[in-house]
Amino acid sequence: MLRSKYINTPLLVLLFALLLVPHAINAQPDQFDKLLEDFYQEGLKLSPLVATVNNGDNRYNDQLEIDISDEYRTAFVNYYKKYKSQLTQFERSSLSEDRQMSYDILLWECNINIEGGKYRADLMPINQLFAMPLMMGQLASGMGAQPFASMKDYDNWLKRLDGLVEWTDLSIVKMREGIKEGYVLPKPLTERMIPQYESLAIGPVEDHLYYGAVKNMPETFSKKESARIKKAYLDKIQNVIIPAFNRLHTFLKDEYLPNSRETDGLGGLPNGLAYYNYLIKLQTTTELDADQIYKIGLAEVTRIRFEMMKVKEQVGFEGSLLEFFNDVRSNKKLMPFKTAEEVLANFERIHQRIGPKVKEQFDFNPKIAFEIRRVEAFREATTSAHYMMGSPDGSRPGIFYVPIPDATKYNTYSDESLFLHEAIPGHHFQASVGLENTSLPTFRKFVWYGAHGEGWALYCESLGKELGLFTDPYQYFGMLGSEMHRAIRLVVDAGIHSKDWTREQAIQYSLENEALAEDIIISEVERYMAWPAQALSYKIGQLKIQELRAKAEHEMGVNFDVKKFHRKVLESGGLPIKILEQKIDAWIATNNKS
Repeated sequence: MLRSKYINTPLLVLLFALLLVPHAINAQPDQFDKLLEDFYQEGLKLSPLVATVNNGDNRYNDQLEIDISDEYRTAFVNYYKKYKSQLTQFERSSLSEDRQMSYDILLWECNINIEGGKYRADLMPINQLFAMPLMMGQLASGMGAQPFASMKDYDNWLKRLDGLVEWTDLSIVKMREGIKEGYVLPKPLTERMIPQYESLAIGPVEDHLYYGAVKNMPETFSKKESARIKKAYLDKIQNVIIPAFNRLHTFLKDEYLPNSRETDGLGGLPNGLAYYNYLIKLQTTTELDADQIYKIGLAEVTRIRFEMMKVKEQVGFEGSLLEFFNDVRSNKKLMPFKTAEEVLANFERIHQRIGPKVKEQFDFNPKIAFEIRRVEAFREATTSAHYMMGSPDGSRPGIFYVPIPDATKYNTYSDESLFLHEAIPGHHFQASVGLENTSLPTFRKFVWYGAHGEGWALYCESLGKELGLFTDPYQYFGMLGSEMHRAIRLVVDAGIHSKDWTREQAIQYSLENEALAEDIIISEVERYMAWPAQALSYKIGQLKIQELRAKAEHEMGVNFDVKKFHRKVLESGGLPIKILEQKIDAWIATNNKS
């Protein structure tokens, strides 16, 4: 999920404000609430794509942030400096309990984003997973968050495409600067990108990814309106979009690839280890460093391997655990489908199966609708299953996306745990409950912290037996495999970025400790290379939520109610881990006093 961003305020204004207000003021609720709302609204103006995709706000659908420009990066930092200055003028202790939580969250946002401004992520603006052209490609079909219901919607998209061309050309400038400064991607990642942009740099226009919305025009449009749109889109794609992607593809192939680095982790970049430890803080919302993460991962891998051995013995497999991994990877009984529709239908069966049991674990059910969809063809080969949250007004459902490049090779052994994680009660509940909580300040409905959100989703996998799943030992092994996968990430991610592990070393370690197919493991390792530290958030967050539940069960005894615990974890929206811990501790303390 995308994060909200920032806006510019002259430094002299900030300094003058600080001189005028030397002491913190007693907080007036309406003044404090206005500060939070101003923070949110200014963020949308600076991040119009975030407004459209994450927040369902269509006021800025014709605009696109050029977030890699020097001007934008300055605006980013100044936006957070401005709101930190205004925030710290309030006396926190005079706020209500919930407003104190908002204070702490906003202060976290300000501090972490100001700190991040000193690192040069702008010099590596694209990779095989995330880049503005790929995000815009998802929207171009007309089936995503960008609306295509009116003539104005279609005209908005044409204007937004002008911003995309500006962004794409600037990305080449930035990557050339990166080559000079030593900030370049590892060679395997560049090799992944070249065919992606080659496919976007060719016609015919009618078959181009960015022509999708034209094929899905509303039937209510008149012939004259439809003809105008078709002509405008044909011209834009043929004469503007395709040439821009051709420039990017040519640059990647002829200039960037020969200069891509041989090292695989951030340790190969200037100030790389410091940047990695910053990203650990950003993604886990903890003070753990790379070495601590690595050691936690090793311990978890050892623990989970022991549990896997039990399943191997239960099914009567007589070989080694590594041989059992290979058997699970290639077992044709676990690949029963011939079509993508059958794969999707299997997930719907899981959905229906857990329905009654969910009510025993949760006292709420999101109003936002839920759908299961296949990943679009253009990104199916390079992405994994994931969830895209719905819009707060319910106009767009929460969507569980499943990549199915070849249904005949689709292995089902982890489908139950995957559904619990990405769909229900994982990301769909986590995202929707926050959006539907009308008491939350607007900005808190959309903040995202991986350790909380992904930690919650991984925690939900452990609820499988309580939800009537994992009766098949292979599906339970799939849950263990999923947990092992996240434990391996701690070792491999920290290994690559802080201990000079190679891509090949990371692949081999993963093959020896989990049952995923080799091609998936390769894709995952390259994901860690492209998105450092993000993969750490799952396991770190899960361990903390499990720790907090165990603490609540122990200290509350017969008064512990799992439904209330689950609500407490989710009801406040996204939270940094320390703030979540404070919230649960306060709940336990209040209960023990009553």
